[in-house]
Amino acid sequence: MSAVPADCSQGIDPERALKYAVQNIRGDRAQIIEGMIEQASPAWDHEAATEAIRDQIKPRAGELDCMTGSGNLDLPGSPNWYVPDLAVVPVAAAKGGGALLPDQTLRVVEVTSESNAETDRVVKRRRYAEYGAPLYLLVDRMERSVTLCAEPGRLGYTRVDGPHPFGTLLHLPAPFDLDLRTEDL
Repeated sequence: MSAVPADCSQGIDPERALKYAVQNIRGDRAQIIEGMIEQASPAWDHEAATEAIRDQIKPRAGELDCMTGSGNLDLPGSPNWYVPDLAVVPVAAAKGGGALLPDQTLRVVEVTSESNAETDRVVKRRRYAEYGAPLYLLVDRMERSVTLCAEPGRLGYTRVDGPHPFGTLLHLPAPFDLDLRTEDL
């Protein structure tokens, strides 16, 4: 009779198994939203909106010794593993290649698509606040609006600026302290 490995005798941690699976999917980026693995295959107009934001904040991110990207964000203790459309993170935190926590970001940006608009508007907004992402910028392409959320807490963001129609100049607070042009989103 063969010995049973210790991991199997203790059972399998579903959160750990799910997050392991999503990190080892071949092909497109994938994330876990409330326990469901979903592919993240943005269209070109979605990417254009993301790049328009990245181009505006990248110089300031560099001054803050930060980088912009769409790396993995883990939400430990939950069945969530996000790949934001854009995040600003300290360069030092990004080194090492692992997933970061939302509270290690300076800002997270999600750009809606028809397939995920409600997830970005409701679920991710609530979860990013719960996990301490200091700023959450929602670019809602269906509603043609931008909303900036700040001051995260367990029950959500306590300060919300918007929704504002595309074309509005949106001020990003410290540490960014810059005006974001939204006409090309």
